[in-house]
Amino acid sequence: MSRKAHTNVSGTRVNWDDPQLASLLQRSESWSIDNRGGFSPQDVEIYVGWSGSIGRPAVLVWERGNAVVLETKFPIEKGEQIRVDKHLGDRIRTLWAMVVDGREGTRDEDRKNGVHIYWLQVR
Repeated sequence: MSRKAHTNVSGTRVNWDDPQLASLLQRSESWSIDNRGGFSPQDVEIYVGWSGSIGRPAVLVWERGNAVVLETKFPIEKGEQIRVDKHLGDRIRTLWAMVVDGREGTRDEDRKNGVHIYWLQVR
């Protein structure tokens, strides 16, 4: 049995002035997706700047391909170069990355604990 991927592009036009669509878009404006959940958090050490020599604790909360999401309890500037050391038993795996976006956490426990969320692009 052969399965062929659906490759047809729909010619359906979107009416952006439709009140139902406007209502849906308005309800979703405040959504804040941060890729946490469904991934086992891992304690890591991060070094800010390529020559950073002092590691700071962070939590790797999501990783896929060249994208990583970290939680920290301190701010990091967008565009900052980051070294992430993941401890794997008696080995360390190092990731070199750049901060592409970040913000203060929006969950109640984030606000209470001063958590910041950062999206990194692994180099």
